[in-house]
Amino acid sequence: MGREVFWNLPNTITMVRMIVIPVLVGFPFYADWAGSHVVAWIYIFAAFGDLVDGWAARRGQQITRIGKLLDPLADKLTVTTALIVLLTLGRIPSEGWAGLFGLGLVVIIVGRELAVTGLRGIASAGGVVVGANWAGKAKTLSQNIAVGFLLFPQGTLEIKNHEIGVLLLGLAAALTLWSGYVYFADYFRAENADTQAPR
Repeated sequence: MGREVFWNLPNTITMVRMIVIPVLVGFPFYADWAGSHVVAWIYIFAAFGDLVDGWAARRGQQITRIGKLLDPLADKLTVTTALIVLLTLGRIPSEGWAGLFGLGLVVIIVGRELAVTGLRGIASAGGVVVGANWAGKAKTLSQNIAVGFLLFPQGTLEIKNHEIGVLLLGLAAALTLWSGYVYFADYFRAENADTQAPR
């Protein structure tokens, strides 16, 4: 196998996407109307970059093992950072019964992301790279849409976008659980097939 180049176009786009993470961490300090718009659009461009780096990797035949690991890692770091910050700001409910619902959604999503990251680590140790599948892509899209609604200030486009964002986050949590099941089922199916294969 030839030596892979790290700083190719797709991997560079992936690394640039991670710039949104420190922006999100500082969001509580400028979460006013203007700051919310700026951060929301930066997040949207970073999410769009996820489509671009995948397209560039396939079109330029620059798919690498490190890229297969970095791309979903960038998604997970970005989404989990956004969810924790939004929970801190109260844009995801954090008090009362609504708070239990909002906190539960965040725990489900973050917990699943940690579980799948652990699965990828185990698979990588065995020489297997667990790449993204259609369920994972649907999960990421739903999460990004929900987070986008929550990052914009309330009343954007004269709608209650924060309430809509929480409902979309519920849908994203359901897809998150489903995609996690698909990843684990595919992994154990492949493991069983390898174990039963003739040597």
